[in-house]
Amino acid sequence: MTETTHSEATKHMWKMIQGIRFAMMTTEDGGVLRARPMVAAQDEFDGNLWFFTHASSHKVDEVQGDQRVGVTYADASKQDYVSLSGHARLVRDKAAITAHWQESLRTWFPKGIEDPDIALLKVEVTA
Repeated sequence: MTETTHSEATKHMWKMIQGIRFAMMTTEDGGVLRARPMVAAQDEFDGNLWFFTHASSHKVDEVQGDQRVGVTYADASKQDYVSLSGHARLVRDKAAITAHWQESLRTWFPKGIEDPDIALLKVEVTA
């Protein structure tokens, strides 16, 4: 894929997913696929997806065992359905956490960015 084609595809992908607040992330756990809702935490798309998580959560263990993940978005009102594949990794960098923080996330993280268990899952989209 040429750089221009890649850039156009990235822009098109963002146009489809930017208004969708929840995604479903699928991980592998001992030969079983597990999907769970995740709140999107980004204002732009550069080929990476960002999701807040508790570092102690089971999904983090799953990702550390097998970084391959699937992420799906759906907006039935627009007939936009997106399925992405990628590799996820845990990010505990305070600057990244601060950059992606949204006050609405306080529902899951009452202590905000000071929560000692707060982390991000960064998904580098491959397809």
